[in-house]
Amino acid sequence: MLARTATVSSTSPHSHPYRPTSARSLRLRPVLAMAGSDDSRSAPARSVAIVGAGVSGLVAAYRLRKSGVNVTVFEAADRAGGKIRTNSEGGFLWDEGANTMTEGELEASRLIDDLGLQDKQQYPNSQHKRYIVKDGAPALIPSDPISLMKSSVLSTKSKIALFFEPFLYKKANTRNPGKVSDEHLSESVGSFFERHFGREVVDYLIDPFVAGTSAGDPESLSICHAFPALWNLERKYGSVVVGAILSKLTAKGDPVKTRRDSSAKRRNRRVSFSFHGGMQSLINALHNEVGDDNVKLGTEVLSLACTLDGAPAPGGWSISDDSKDASGKDLAKNQTFDAVIMTAPLSNVQRMKFTKGGAPFVLDFLPKVDYLPLSLMVTAFKKDDVKKPLEGFGVLIPYKEQQKHGLKTLGTLFSSMMFPDRAPDDQYLYTTFVGGSHNRDLAGAPTSILKQLVTSDLKKLLGVQGQPTFVKHIYWGNAFPLYGHDYNSVLEAIEKMEKNLPGFFYAGNNKDGLAVGSVIASGSKAADLAISYLESHTKHNNLH
Repeated sequence: MLARTATVSSTSPHSHPYRPTSARSLRLRPVLAMAGSDDSRSAPARSVAIVGAGVSGLVAAYRLRKSGVNVTVFEAADRAGGKIRTNSEGGFLWDEGANTMTEGELEASRLIDDLGLQDKQQYPNSQHKRYIVKDGAPALIPSDPISLMKSSVLSTKSKIALFFEPFLYKKANTRNPGKVSDEHLSESVGSFFERHFGREVVDYLIDPFVAGTSAGDPESLSICHAFPALWNLERKYGSVVVGAILSKLTAKGDPVKTRRDSSAKRRNRRVSFSFHGGMQSLINALHNEVGDDNVKLGTEVLSLACTLDGAPAPGGWSISDDSKDASGKDLAKNQTFDAVIMTAPLSNVQRMKFTKGGAPFVLDFLPKVDYLPLSLMVTAFKKDDVKKPLEGFGVLIPYKEQQKHGLKTLGTLFSSMMFPDRAPDDQYLYTTFVGGSHNRDLAGAPTSILKQLVTSDLKKLLGVQGQPTFVKHIYWGNAFPLYGHDYNSVLEAIEKMEKNLPGFFYAGNNKDGLAVGSVIASGSKAADLAISYLESHTKHNNLH
């Protein structure tokens, strides 16, 4: 979405019995050579099943393949990529899910380097020009402290609160380190930021930001799950501002981290980017590396059977899937694997049948995950019909402004302003978002209704006249999981599955964050865990 590139990650991954000590050591030690024999060819090839061909699943498959592991990726849909999808028509090119990403996660930088995608990276024009609606009109979001002081987005009272936050909260933390956060373990994002910076900051900066990154709202989101880094900064330093500054200085002075970051040092890891040809280019590159033969599209996993009773053993998992042959005939079959990486949403996992040691492994402990619906409306207008075009990334609409001025959309990306090659020279292309936690029902409205609402909002904000020359509607019924106040129960359930099912690992945005970089990191970490597990598997066999 508009602010989609921010890392909105869940809590840090839970400890795992097979957590590797060094990802680098795993990359240098192919699993096929783990058998302890002088001839690595004598070691049987290990195999891992990956359920789901979204970003995290493809990344996990890619890393495993690089380590010499055989992989089979099962995908129920007829295409790979999950919610990353790019389309084109009539000279227009648009993304139907994530529009941009950052290299905020080190794994994302490494992946782009490994795939050779540096030359395909496409950076938006004027990406630091981002707007919010204030008093019914777009206002430029301040990008630095000086512009913040000059901006009319916040009142003088809010600016003073921002300035004094380091003094107030550093003092509070000195009196009783960690107490502030301990008293607010289930605190909302809105309450957290209001304590630190005041209500206006929540209404005009935090609310549109979380709507733009997760389709959520500040009161529904849990601070410790939606923004774990900020929550931990408060626990450690008291002041969020002081913590952010000190953490940045500490990272710069860490020689280990500096060495790890050297491969991506030439690039600014905080800026947003896409790829020439859209975000689909990332999916295509991963899919090509994993191989068509290893990605089973249109194949729904029906059941997973774990035959292990603790100690790793070859072929400890059996998967039954439902696929179709060329004539459309259903084909139900079983395949065995040494481990499983699950990346399907938990709502899909709950429909699968699990057994362990021949007995049903009932998933009644999996809580219901609240998913937020979202519609994307891609529209184009003749440049002559846009009377107030804005240069920049896009505009977000705070919920307070929606209520006061009758606006119905969450925000709009200036798609062809960012990437001029994505629309004919005489037209502007826009991507507008509707729905989320504030307007769930509106997300599912018919295209004709949404077209009217989007055109109306763009008329008020950009001065568009007439009707769009081009319209595409994309509806995501389960766009994002809501990292709500009880989301810890979801993470505990995932941990229980991983603990009780040997060789089972979970990855994806139900666990490790919503941003593209976060799910890349999640898939990468799951692959490392699987490799470590397979290594222990091989060592166990050698000892017996």
